Amino acid sequence: MTETSWTQHLTVSINRDVIAQVRRLVLENAVSEWKSFLASFLLLATVSAMTGFSAYLMKDVVNSVFIDRDQTAIVWVALAVGTVFIVKGLAAYTNMLIVVSLSMRIVATLQRKFFAQLLEQGMDYFTKEQAGGLMTRFNINANSARQVIEMVAMTLWRDLFSLLCLIAVMVIQNPTMSLVTLMIGPPAVLGVMYLMRRVKALALDEVAQASLILAVLKNTIDNIRIVKAYTLEDQRKVEMNKAIARVEDRVVKINRLSSLTVPLMETLGGLAIAAAILYGGFRVTSEGSDPGEFFSFVTAFIMAYEPARRLARFNVEFQRQMVGVGMFFEMIDKQGEDRPREGAPDLTVVSGDVSLEQVSFSYGANVPALTDISATFKPGTMTALVGPSGAGKTTIFAMLDRFYTPEEGRILIDGQDITEFSIDSVRRQIAVVTQDPQMFDGTIAENILLGRDGATEDEMIEAAKAANAHDFIIELPDGYDTNVGSAGGRLSGGQKQRISIARAIVRNAPILLLDEATSALDTLSEGVVQEALARLAKGRTTVAIAHRLSTIFDADQILVMDKGQIVERGRHKDLIEQEGLYQLLYRQQVERMQRGQSGETATQNEV
Repeated sequence: MTETSWTQHLTVSINRDVIAQVRRLVLENAVSEWKSFLASFLLLATVSAMTGFSAYLMKDVVNSVFIDRDQTAIVWVALAVGTVFIVKGLAAYTNMLIVVSLSMRIVATLQRKFFAQLLEQGMDYFTKEQAGGLMTRFNINANSARQVIEMVAMTLWRDLFSLLCLIAVMVIQNPTMSLVTLMIGPPAVLGVMYLMRRVKALALDEVAQASLILAVLKNTIDNIRIVKAYTLEDQRKVEMNKAIARVEDRVVKINRLSSLTVPLMETLGGLAIAAAILYGGFRVTSEGSDPGEFFSFVTAFIMAYEPARRLARFNVEFQRQMVGVGMFFEMIDKQGEDRPREGAPDLTVVSGDVSLEQVSFSYGANVPALTDISATFKPGTMTALVGPSGAGKTTIFAMLDRFYTPEEGRILIDGQDITEFSIDSVRRQIAVVTQDPQMFDGTIAENILLGRDGATEDEMIEAAKAANAHDFIIELPDGYDTNVGSAGGRLSGGQKQRISIARAIVRNAPILLLDEATSALDTLSEGVVQEALARLAKGRTTVAIAHRLSTIFDADQILVMDKGQIVERGRHKDLIEQEGLYQLLYRQQVERMQRGQSGETATQNEV
């Protein structure tokens, strides 16, 4: 996704009502966490009350010590001040523990919802979204939600309550002087609002650039072999340095704007204090007003400066973090194509007879992938799909696996339209072995048992034996408990493919899809894998994408595809006699093989 599209994408999120988002963040968890919210509210009210009371006590401190010189009163006032700060400290500490624990539980709940919603998205979504952007939303935006919760509970409530208590003390001690000093509010608010608008725009760009950093990082790691082989290290460094520099620039600008709240509040606060001292000092010296009242007022005002300053910075930082929260909620609210349809029954398969009836599909308005495809795949037989790149072979696989839905026509299993059943139940009837076997970071046993939930250890071992994998597995230091590494990096291609076949055997599905499972293997590994595939395909409805035509000579049916249509169909011996596309593809591969045998470089032609 480009930088511009990211910014546009984020603008949709940030334009939502911020107050509604905060309310949602709190209210969606209010029922389950009401005790924690209530405890935090009461503790913050205690902290604020103690803050205001400590300023109020300054009147008694000044009058008892400097005016009345009452030693007994001094002791009681000192005890009162000490008690106030002990209570305040304990309440603040307890509240911090509660809020941090509360925010982590809420964020954990949001991340679970996010991940569940992500898994319900269709394949089309993942082809459009960058992995770096999704990772940004899952990690950085989740942290934004935690920051917002803690900011609201530990900054907004605490500082707002403290400010109100201190203003109340000021009004009680001297209403006129309070009115004069509080006139700094309007200019401070206007200044902060200006900064908020600037920070919001920069925050949008900051998140966009941060996602690009993750995209560059993931792209480099995923293709590290190519990076090393083609000595692309310097090129990758330049790209990463540019992305980091852009993020650095945005963060510096945001911090520069955020920091402007400090001199703004310092200047306005200093002017207000100067006015208060001038007015209050004149009254004490000329009119004989109560000195304790004056010092209590000044103390309350000075103490009010700190929560007022934090609230000013809160508004700026709050807007920045709400960018991430908006993106997080956008994903949680996104309806997924793979969301289970309410009331959809489960598909039950007896034989595994598969039919495509006049199926058409396109990737967008101008990218037709399949046009009026009709075919039947019978149980216990193998059907091979061949044709040049882009002919529609992979699209048929995707349609069978319910990654996409036909725009026209139907796909039937045992005479049942698969779109009328739950997606999960359809996919449980299908096992897939791909050209590039996918391994999850974990043990060999875990990767095999992914084939079917509830499969036993005995079933796993039998599957590994049938896949010609058991012998090499038990020779590994930890046997089935050997960790395969990231993307199976600790295993060879042939070993990964045999584990993938064992996974498909464990699945024990009536329909088998093979995406040329041997095309990337050496001759020795290919023979072992072909033997395992033959065992796997026995008795199943097998559909295979064939890149090497030599692997499908014995196929029961061959469908030759070109430009989204079936242009030829039959067995190998029949098709080779026709002067059609299949004969052309076959001759090309034979010629390449002959050139390779004569010492020339031959490259495999994927058709």
